[in-house]
Amino acid sequence: MKVDKIRELIRVLEESGIEEIEVSSWGQRIRVSKSGNSCYSHPGTAVPIPKESEPKVSPQAVAAQAPSAGETTGNLLEIKSPMVGTFYRAQSPGAEPFVETDSRVDVGQTVCIIEAMKLMNEIQSEVSGRIARILIENAQPVEYGQTLFLVEPR
Repeated sequence: MKVDKIRELIRVLEESGIEEIEVSSWGQRIRVSKSGNSCYSHPGTAVPIPKESEPKVSPQAVAAQAPSAGETTGNLLEIKSPMVGTFYRAQSPGAEPFVETDSRVDVGQTVCIIEAMKLMNEIQSEVSGRIARILIENAQPVEYGQTLFLVEPR
């Protein structure tokens, strides 16, 4: 692997919240880690990688994500996160949120921002309807495929 590529991996690691990066290309493998654990491998050999610990999630965050007992999503549609990142309801800290509960949304309308690797990604609705529930608190981390909003279709 070229030195330029290795430097780019180190830069990405330093600028993000990522603890470790491993890349395989054409039989070569490199792992860059903030923790200082070194791992050397030769082409074609498997090297065990320590399993990451489960992220800590507060009980309030779990309660906010899941529908309450007895509550059903029924005919509600989901708007899911297309990436891992940090969820923001507004363009900037002092700005009005893109949507509120009971807001009407159309296909293509921006409903939130997800920050991933210092890039602000506007998330657009793929459905039209009324926002029935907002499941994530502002500035909270989200996972790929996590439901952000429940929408009552028109």
